[in-house]
Amino acid sequence: MESFDKFDQANRRGRDVQAAFPHALAARYDRLAGRVVIELSTGLHVAFAPSDAQGLQSATPAQLDSIEISPSGLGIHFPRLDADFYLPALLEGFLGSRQWMARRMGAKGGSVSSAAKSMAARRNGALGGRPAKRVIA
Repeated sequence: MESFDKFDQANRRGRDVQAAFPHALAARYDRLAGRVVIELSTGLHVAFAPSDAQGLQSATPAQLDSIEISPSGLGIHFPRLDADFYLPALLEGFLGSRQWMARRMGAKGGSVSSAAKSMAARRNGALGGRPAKRVIA
C-alpha cells in the first residue's frame, strides 16, 4: 500500500500549494495592448509582454490567442506554441527561469548609459584610457 501513501502525500502537497499561491481564473492575450493578461484568484491581474517571457519571445498574436488554464489553476498552457508556465514559478522568477532572467538583466545592465558612466568614460579617455595591466615576473 506504499503507492497509496505516496498518492495521498502528493495530494496533500498539491492542496498546500493551491492554498499558498493564487491561482489563475482566466487568461487571455490582449492584442491591443500586446500583453498576456492573467486574472488571479486574489483579484489581481498580471499582464506582461510576450517578449519578456521565456519561450514566448518570438510568438505571433495568432499563436498567443489560445491560452488554457490547468485544472488546478496553477499552470497556463499555450497549445499553439507547446509552451507551459507554472504560475508560482512565473511570479517568483518574473516570467522566466532565474538563469534566463539573470542573463537578460546582465545584458541590460551592461548596456545602460548614465550621466556618471559617460563622465567616467570621458575622464578615462582624456587620460589615455585604461592603464595597461602590469605583468609581475
